[in-house]
Amino acid sequence: MTVPPNRPIYLDCHATTPVDPRVLAAMRPWWEQNFANPGSVEHAMGRAAEEAVENARSHVADLIGADAKEIVLTSGATEANNLAIKGAARFAAAQGSGRRRIVTVATEHKCVLESVRALAEEGFEPVFLPVGASGLLDPAVLRTAVDDGTLLVSVMAVNNEIGVIQDLATIGAIAKEAGALFHTDAAQAAGRIPLDVEEIRADLLSLSAHKMYGPKGIGALYVRRRPRVRIAPLFSGGGQERGLRSGTLPAPLVVGLGEAARIAATEGLLDAGRIAGQRDLFLAALTAAVPGVVQNAADAPRVTGNLNIAFPGGVPAQAIMAAAPGVCVSTGSACSSAEVEPSYVLQAIGLDDPRARATLRIGIGRFTSPADVQQAAAMLAEGWRRAISDMSRAAE
Repeated sequence: MTVPPNRPIYLDCHATTPVDPRVLAAMRPWWEQNFANPGSVEHAMGRAAEEAVENARSHVADLIGADAKEIVLTSGATEANNLAIKGAARFAAAQGSGRRRIVTVATEHKCVLESVRALAEEGFEPVFLPVGASGLLDPAVLRTAVDDGTLLVSVMAVNNEIGVIQDLATIGAIAKEAGALFHTDAAQAAGRIPLDVEEIRADLLSLSAHKMYGPKGIGALYVRRRPRVRIAPLFSGGGQERGLRSGTLPAPLVVGLGEAARIAATEGLLDAGRIAGQRDLFLAALTAAVPGVVQNAADAPRVTGNLNIAFPGGVPAQAIMAAAPGVCVSTGSACSSAEVEPSYVLQAIGLDDPRARATLRIGIGRFTSPADVQQAAAMLAEGWRRAISDMSRAAE
């Protein structure tokens, strides 16, 4: 995929990825030719749609080392996270469980943090653990927080702003030692790093198609079958998805999710290597053009496409973006972009206010070219210089 001449260079792949042309091609027939409801199994078109859905479900399962029967289709990772956290808590409460503590991390996606906070109103005990300067959760800190009253531990696989990869295998083992369920938000991890639900001992895992070159509006929740994990549905309906997520399945979107998962499973390592090369090109070009740029959480393991960069000179990131409109980057999570305050993730890793406000999130992806990253680095450097000049004139 090449960038048309008048189109901005897109480096915001943590907010969303472009749809892979192969994914789009796989979806198109289910809009144009066979538009049947997958639940209408009384006729041939409905059965064909159902078969396509189940095939896609298998591809999602293969991506994370699960069984297709453990995949519940949702509208995306936000719904999957809500279903996992609230569903697990409410089912346990309905069964009379005395476990009321829910442990998560201060740098989680807002939908996880707000789900955990909301459960406090239902009598649960939310615990929000800090991270170090690397953005990583210290396993020792987790061990002190979990006990025999802990119901659920929820820790994201890859942070959506700084791209750091948590030690899920260790976290999962600690949760299991305490007899707690382990959930991970893998929206930023699926397709970017290898994932195996058995290896990390996950009971619940959330993912979203549009973070791995699939369509928006579709995702999935892995729910372990052996030993069986039970969750309560969020809403009532026709009982689709084993009663956990009622509603007509959007067959084209499900097919797109499945194709995106299939491609990720077969090409993920190749993608990661190529993207790492583009990242290194970008960072070298930007560092040469803007001495003093700093990579936040630089020492932590991270996904190859992520750079979280603080610019020098006290220039707000918003001013740099405004001065470089030909590059699509962001200051942090797309779900928090309307907020005036600096990123809570950057605050959690100890960045002071000026540095946090001067930080841009760079997301390099499958279709980013060497020319893209070199040109983008030059444009951002020029934007930084313009912003510096504007600040100096305003101060006179």
